[in-house]
Amino acid sequence: MSHAPDLLRIATAGSVDDGKSTLVGRLLYDTKSVLADQIDAVTKASVDRGLEGPDLSLLVDGLRAEREQGITIDVAYRYFATPARSFVLADTPGHVQYTRNTVSGASTAQLVILLVDARNGVVAQTRRHTAVMALLGVPQLVLAVNKIDLVDDQEAAFAQISAEFTELTRSLGWSPEQVTAIPVSALHGDNVATRSENTPYYHGPALIEHLETVPNVPDPRPVGLRFPVQYVIRPRTPEYPDYRGYAGQIAAGRVSVGDEVVILPSGVRSTVRQIDTADGELTTAHTGRSVTLLLDDDVDVSRGDLIAAVADAPEPAQQFTATVCWLAEKPLRPGARLLLKHGTRTTQAIVGGLEVLFDEQTLTQIDGPDTVELNQIGRIAIQTAEPIAPDDYQVNRESGSFLLIDPQGGNTLGAGLVGDALANLHLSDTPELV
Repeated sequence: MSHAPDLLRIATAGSVDDGKSTLVGRLLYDTKSVLADQIDAVTKASVDRGLEGPDLSLLVDGLRAEREQGITIDVAYRYFATPARSFVLADTPGHVQYTRNTVSGASTAQLVILLVDARNGVVAQTRRHTAVMALLGVPQLVLAVNKIDLVDDQEAAFAQISAEFTELTRSLGWSPEQVTAIPVSALHGDNVATRSENTPYYHGPALIEHLETVPNVPDPRPVGLRFPVQYVIRPRTPEYPDYRGYAGQIAAGRVSVGDEVVILPSGVRSTVRQIDTADGELTTAHTGRSVTLLLDDDVDVSRGDLIAAVADAPEPAQQFTATVCWLAEKPLRPGARLLLKHGTRTTQAIVGGLEVLFDEQTLTQIDGPDTVELNQIGRIAIQTAEPIAPDDYQVNRESGSFLLIDPQGGNTLGAGLVGDALANLHLSDTPELV
């Protein structure tokens, strides 16, 4: 058998009416990832609306409100594949008020497709989404200049938009090799699955061709084992009278039988004796695998603890700096008492000073803001009631992220990145982009 195609996690982002749903529908349609009856239903609905051809956006706008308004509201995960590679695509909203959904969808992406309307170019929401992707550490970007067929001078429009976007991404820390611009028409399929004769000025790959060949780097910052304990398994049955296993999903790194590990925040060390799964024992398990670890020593391990590799284990902390994207309508103020969820540990937390606010439109910082409002990004100080063991987000995305939660209602209020993610955006010497 030929080896299975690898998996690439991608996400989409863009302003309202940039054609994102149509592009995603086109990707599914051109890769034959939709059933015939779905195509028939979309074609019938399109004809009922007076359209000549199928409206491919109907393949992905699943909520009734989405179909009625012609917008994307929720994050939806789509799966498609080509002979070269498999894909998981997070289709995220374009409205400003749904930026929190975009953060969620792009948080695990290895590549993000940013759409712009060729008639409008780089707009405020493009800058906002690009800044969010920079903070999240997305390694690859594709600028899809959509509706290119609707502008008179396609070559000039594409060149101008590409140059502006290149300058924006350079200012935010990406190298030219990490950013690719492609002129497309999602409606007609130009440069989506195959290169189009309608864009003779463009000599690069079609979108799917690029997705198939872009380097697949699961995490450019590999670290040792990070295993948040989800549940302690103690059957206490005649068959397993002394069984004590620690169940969870490997957030980063790998683990093998015989590895020395440290339990955090206590700092106690032990050795992995056995790795159990629903399918039997393993000798080694990697990132993303759900396993149960058994240790040589009868140590005190509870839900919320972190089992980590000894060589590069993070330092437990109760006070740290973080970059937060605020997702709630009620603004964040100094002294706010919230819950902080890191991995499987949830603890009380107090927000100290609001140190800086990031202006994603001018790529500047504002010192000492009074509040952080909905969809704004800022650097804050946090103190937790119990120690947690986070990595800096720039070291590892999984173990360096956390959520801020409303202690009364349980709603997620903010998405946090441990450390000063803004420091990597080269803001100090960046001219304002107006």
